[in-house]
Amino acid sequence: MSAAKPNAMIRYTALRLLIFVGCFFVAGVAVHFGLLPSGLGGSNIVWVVLLGLLLSAPLSYVALRRQRDEMSAQIISTVDRTKARLDANRTREDAVQ
Repeated sequence: MSAAKPNAMIRYTALRLLIFVGCFFVAGVAVHFGLLPSGLGGSNIVWVVLLGLLLSAPLSYVALRRQRDEMSAQIISTVDRTKARLDANRTREDAVQ
């Protein structure tokens, strides 16, 4: 028995989160050892989060292109099915009147 393939949106979000967590960890280590400047006063954690976001955004954009395309195709398919159902319902309503 094979496991069900996860939803493309869930898979993309999980991979994006993993990339952020990795970048957050790297940024935290770099700040701790003085390779990157620390934040002002008590804002160190906010600074590390921002650095993690700044590092993970371009990495996710490049590394997750295939997953993003799959997710986009899934969303387009869902929207097309919903539009078709709405059109069918509208046609039935017009036929009844």
